[in-house]
Amino acid sequence: MTGYRPFTAPVRGGELAAGEWRHGAEPLTPVLAVHGITASHRAWPLVAERLPGTRVIAPDLRGRGGSRGLPGPWGMPQHADDLAALLDAAEVESCLVVGHSMGAFVAVELARRHPDRVTGLVLVDGGLPIPRPEGISDDELAAALIGPAAVRLSMTFPDHAAYRAYWRDHPAFAAEWSPTIEQYIDYDLVGEAPNLHPATRLEAVQQDSLQLDGDLEYAAALAALPIGVDFVRAPRGLLNQVPPLYPDSEMERWRAALPEVEIHEVADVNHYTIVMGERGADAVADLVARRIAETHARSTG
Repeated sequence: MTGYRPFTAPVRGGELAAGEWRHGAEPLTPVLAVHGITASHRAWPLVAERLPGTRVIAPDLRGRGGSRGLPGPWGMPQHADDLAALLDAAEVESCLVVGHSMGAFVAVELARRHPDRVTGLVLVDGGLPIPRPEGISDDELAAALIGPAAVRLSMTFPDHAAYRAYWRDHPAFAAEWSPTIEQYIDYDLVGEAPNLHPATRLEAVQQDSLQLDGDLEYAAALAALPIGVDFVRAPRGLLNQVPPLYPDSEMERWRAALPEVEIHEVADVNHYTIVMGERGADAVADLVARRIAETHARSTG
């Protein structure tokens, strides 16, 4: 890796925080990597270090990480417009976009609203509509979808050691703890001791959750995108459990409804470790590299 650097981009209401990893000698191929609903750009270093010849650009979405102070409203259209502004600031005309969890929905919306900026999509355990559980109100939806992650956003911690201990007990990371995960966790804690708190704003998560089941046109728009779309599923969920976020029955439905989307699965990972664990990062980076190579081959004809 030739270096990581943080930077910002002007957006509505202030500056969007972001980071980039450069891996190799210029010219580098840009890749835009978009994190999940309570995460940050620091979810991506393992994927980035597996992509020689690239410049991986990753935002902290509005309401998260270093962008937590940006005002609402939130929602997929606003996030997509923020990403277009980020690409402008990074002087990138277009690139392949990889999105994890909610970031996959943002990636699809970017391709819908700014089609000239996206050459292909890799959707990692997200981006296919997630049906709302029956009987769940708008106020209850975030907790129903992401469970303890929503509770965590209202908690406080006396110091970084306490926050690390909280995450070490998380079943998703029981067998995957690493310095990369520890750095991700340290970045996520903000405020003043002894009342430190996660950097994601709960109201942003609540508003964004309302759009994860897709609007009436979402699936049709996804199928109609004139670019390659890959979906990568984790076989276990947010708590390392079965069934995963996308059960087998849902995948059968989407295979029939969206034959244009190429579907993959990474063995023995969960919703987090599909990008933040070694095995998941290997698989996601391999797919991204293959899609970049195919795009280059087509362009050089």
